[in-house]
Amino acid sequence: MSAPDSFSSLILKSWKGEIGFPEIITEAEQLNARGMHALSVVLYQTWLNHTSNSLAYAVYFNLGALLSSLNLNEEAETAYRKAIELSPNFMHPRLNLGLLLEGKGQFDEATEQWEWVAEHCPNDKDNQILLLSALNHLGRMHEILKKFDKAVDYLTRSLTLSADQPDAIHHWVFLRQKICTWPVYPVMPGLTEQAMHEHTSALAMLSVSDDPEEQLEAARQFIKKKVTPNLPALSTKTRYKHDKIRIGYASGDFCLHPVSLLTVGLFELHDRNQFEVYGYDWSPEDHSELRKRVIRSMDHFFPIHGLNPEQSAQLIRSHEIDILIDLQGQTAGARADMLEYRPAPIQITYLGLPATTGFPSIDYVIADEFLIPPKSAKFYSEKPIYMPDLYMVSDNKRPVGPTPTRGSNHLPEEAFVFCSLNNSYKYTPEMFRTWIKILKRTPHSVLWLLADNPWAEENLRKEAKAKGLAENRLIFGTRVSPENYLARYEIADLFLDTFPFNAGTTANDCLFMGCPILTLTGRSFASRMAGAHLKAVGLPELITRSLRDYEEIAVSLAKNPERCKTMRAHLKKIKETGNAFNTEKFVRELESRLIPIYQALPTH
Repeated sequence: MSAPDSFSSLILKSWKGEIGFPEIITEAEQLNARGMHALSVVLYQTWLNHTSNSLAYAVYFNLGALLSSLNLNEEAETAYRKAIELSPNFMHPRLNLGLLLEGKGQFDEATEQWEWVAEHCPNDKDNQILLLSALNHLGRMHEILKKFDKAVDYLTRSLTLSADQPDAIHHWVFLRQKICTWPVYPVMPGLTEQAMHEHTSALAMLSVSDDPEEQLEAARQFIKKKVTPNLPALSTKTRYKHDKIRIGYASGDFCLHPVSLLTVGLFELHDRNQFEVYGYDWSPEDHSELRKRVIRSMDHFFPIHGLNPEQSAQLIRSHEIDILIDLQGQTAGARADMLEYRPAPIQITYLGLPATTGFPSIDYVIADEFLIPPKSAKFYSEKPIYMPDLYMVSDNKRPVGPTPTRGSNHLPEEAFVFCSLNNSYKYTPEMFRTWIKILKRTPHSVLWLLADNPWAEENLRKEAKAKGLAENRLIFGTRVSPENYLARYEIADLFLDTFPFNAGTTANDCLFMGCPILTLTGRSFASRMAGAHLKAVGLPELITRSLRDYEEIAVSLAKNPERCKTMRAHLKKIKETGNAFNTEKFVRELESRLIPIYQALPTH
């Protein structure tokens, strides 16, 4: 009997109700194995419409999974809901339905499905995987919704049930950093500190250690887990015959994001006589003026949200891009596999991750000799391209809002205002204790912090109170628009940097606005960012190498505020006549380094 005849026979038997549950599952699986998914759908649907069977709920679940794999999500949702209606205690369709609802942006409804599983699923050998899946989905969803406390709670419960979950550990550690729950590596039954350290993400590792070798190892762990090995290269190490060098920038942050705030001037100022600028974008559409400006700054702009890594790489290759600069690194939204297809003969990382990416496909990193001393280059998988002044480009056209009053920011008028407007995951107990010592030694001072999330604020206040610091010495400022955020630096006296994850973009903003920054410098890229800025603006005396020196200089400046005013005058002059914020000079210097790298390639 031919295949069509055989399928017709199956349909007829299903229509007559002559096929039992085991047979319908077997026949559908055989069709799927032969790639006949649509026929499998028809078979399931015919059976369900003409058969009364107590196990129909399981067939509805299989049908839903199949429809979902075919991107027929509305039909899949209907099938999952029918499975739940027939068997309310059936866990599997609830997990999958949650994912479909998440994809539709119905986050509360998705959470409701997973919460039901987390509440009702037995914690036994047969069901533990389902329970862990629900808990991990809830942790991930609450992280997306910025309900960090609940996210931590769900992941803690998950890891208590099963400690051997690298992805759960990865998110759990970073969430603990975000809400300043210390120690970040707590005592946890079944979970060793070594395992927590091993599964700390490359980004989270920046706040744990200033050892560049450890950060290289964290990057390599990411590669092992997340990057497909041995993908075929789409380009060769040869040069195309173009009239201009085609330079592509790839990012998921072409929106109201620090990366775009820094780089938009770079895109605009490329020499169009020598370069043709392409953008490859998977950013959220936030309709911001900054995103519009980024798009205008490109000669060609390609949204690639719906393309998979290979399709994205093929598109870049089809444009014969000579130099591809990835602005993502290993941060959220990274497209590592796209880069592993090597769509361009020269591939560079810049700004996204202040550490080595570990990506085998990345050839270079843009740096300066303070940021990555030549003796430390061995800890980077990329070869440094050294800029003469400062590794970080900045937009000297960035808009600045009106100077606020101290009163409008709940700051005392006569106090010496220390600030540290970094993200809360950069705060560490060691540095926070040092800040408290500084505040205790300077009774007329306050510390202005970013109110990144309410749980971090609560934990920091508790920590300060436990160390005997009055509550009114810590002042938290909410997030504001970029131009108003910049204006805040007009009313601060001294920025206290974090360690081992220094201010990067924030240091650039702070110094651009004339506010001096005191930093502690270490060995890693992330722990040298503010130092690189201070060297570039001629304030090396604010670079320290021990917590003791950091504390002493902070106290000295608070007791002699005129020194900070002198530094402000110096920074104003640097802004007007120096190199650190000269966007056009940076672009020319970068181009002068990219052109020889391009010209060194042999031609096709």
